[in-house]
Amino acid sequence: MIDFLLNGQPRHFEATPDTSVLELLRESLGQTGTKEGCASGDCGACTVAIGETGPDGQVRYHSANACITPAHQLHGRQLVTVEGLAEGETLHPAQAAMVECHGSQCGFCTPGIVMSLFTLHEQQQRSPSPLSPQRLEAALGGNLCRCTGYRPIRDAALSMEEHPHTRPLWLDAAAPKPTEAKDAPFAQPETLAQLVEIRSRHPDARPVAGATDLWLEVTQRLSRFERLVDVTRVAELNTIEEATLDDGRSGWWVGAAVTYARLEPLLEEHYEPFAHLLHRLGSAQVRNRGTLGGNVANASPIGDTPPVLLALGSRLWLAGPQGERELPLEDFFIDYKKTALGEGEVIRAIFLPRPDPARHLKVWKLSKRREDDISAVLGAFTWRIEDAVMRDVRLAFGGMAGIPKRASHAEAALEGKPPEAAAFQAARLALAEDFQPMSDVRGSAHYREISAANLLERLRLVIAQQDTTDREVMLHAYAH
Repeated sequence: MIDFLLNGQPRHFEATPDTSVLELLRESLGQTGTKEGCASGDCGACTVAIGETGPDGQVRYHSANACITPAHQLHGRQLVTVEGLAEGETLHPAQAAMVECHGSQCGFCTPGIVMSLFTLHEQQQRSPSPLSPQRLEAALGGNLCRCTGYRPIRDAALSMEEHPHTRPLWLDAAAPKPTEAKDAPFAQPETLAQLVEIRSRHPDARPVAGATDLWLEVTQRLSRFERLVDVTRVAELNTIEEATLDDGRSGWWVGAAVTYARLEPLLEEHYEPFAHLLHRLGSAQVRNRGTLGGNVANASPIGDTPPVLLALGSRLWLAGPQGERELPLEDFFIDYKKTALGEGEVIRAIFLPRPDPARHLKVWKLSKRREDDISAVLGAFTWRIEDAVMRDVRLAFGGMAGIPKRASHAEAALEGKPPEAAAFQAARLALAEDFQPMSDVRGSAHYREISAANLLERLRLVIAQQDTTDREVMLHAYAH
C-alpha cells in the first residue's frame, strides 16, 4: 500500500512492486499531464518533483524521471506534477515564464521541462544564487525538446523570478509518516538489521535504490518483479562518515544509498575531476536518485564510477547474515555482472580515501553525447611524481573488459619511469596484454583499443604541461 500526498492531497493506493510512478499517475490516478517519452530516463518528458522531509522538518523537492521511479518509493512523501502548479487561473512562475518566452510548441516535452524549472525555482527560493550557464545546463540537461529549441526555454528559466508567486502552503506539508506492512512485497526497511533480516528470508528479492538501471528491466525488457527490497530508507546506508582504516589511510565511508547529488559537494571540495564526471553521469533527474552503491553493485563494465574508485584504491564494507566484512574494490568484480557478494549480502558503504596532495587524478569519459550518455570508454588515472619518476601508478578503465579493471601491465610499464614518450609508448603497447575489448553499439573493439591508448597519450601531455601551464588538454564538459 502506498500513502503519499499528490499535489497536497492525500492518496492511498495499492500497486504491484514493479509499478512505476508514471504508471500510477496515468493508469491509476488519471493524471495524464505527465508524459511517457523514452521510458528509460533519457528524455525528461515524465519529470516530476518528489518532496522529502529532512531532519530539520523542511520539505525539499528534487526532480525525478517518473518512468523509472518505483511507485512505492512515494510512500510517506510528496509528489508534485504539472497539474498541481497553478492556483486557479494564476500560473506558477515556471509556467508563466514558458508561456511568455514561447518555450513550447508541440507541448509533449513541456510538462517535464516545467517540472525541472519548478525544482530549480524551489532551490532559488530557499537559497538564492546566480543562475550560471553551468547551473542551467545541469538543471535542464535531462530534458530533450525536438521542436522549440533551447534558447526560449533558457530565457524562461532566467525570467522566472520576474513573475509573482504565492507559495501554496501544501508545498511545505509533510506527508504522514509511513507504516511498514510486515513482509510486504515491496519492503522498505529503515535499519541495516531489518535489511539483512529481509534479505535472509527472501534472498531472491532484488535490492533497489535509485532504480535508474534496474527499472530498465521493466520498461525495456518487460520483466516483472514479485518482490523488491528498497534500501533508500536504511539509516546506516545514508550516512557519510569520516574514518581511518587499519592501514592508516583516512577518508570517508560513503553509504551505499547516498545519491550522487548528495555526494557532489564532497567531491567538489576534495576531488574536482570526480565531481566533474558527475556532470556527465546522467541528468539531474538521474543524479538526484542514482547512488554510488548501486553503480558499484550493478557491476556493469561501463559503469562510470567504478574505474575512478579503483584508481583511488577504494574499499567496500559489506553486511549480510554472516556478519560484516571489508574487501578491496578490485576483489569485488569477478566476471561480467558477477561479484563477490555472498547470499543475502549488501554493500553497506564505499570507502573514499582522502586525497594525497602529492597524488594526481584525471578522469576522462568518451561517449557519443556529452551528457546523459553511457560510456564507450572511461579512463581514471592516479599517480605521483617522485625524483622525476612516476610512482604508485594506477590506471583503471571501464568499457575495456567484462568488468571495470585496472591495466596492470600498462601500470608496470610506467612505474618508476620518467613520464616521457618512451615509457608511455610501452604502456600503450602493454594495454593489449591487459584488455581484449568487445564490439557493441557504443564502439568496436578497435575503437576502444585506440581510444584507451589515446587516453594514455593525453595523460602524458597533461603531465608534460603541468610544469608550464594549468591549461587542460581537453574540452570541458561545459563549453562556455
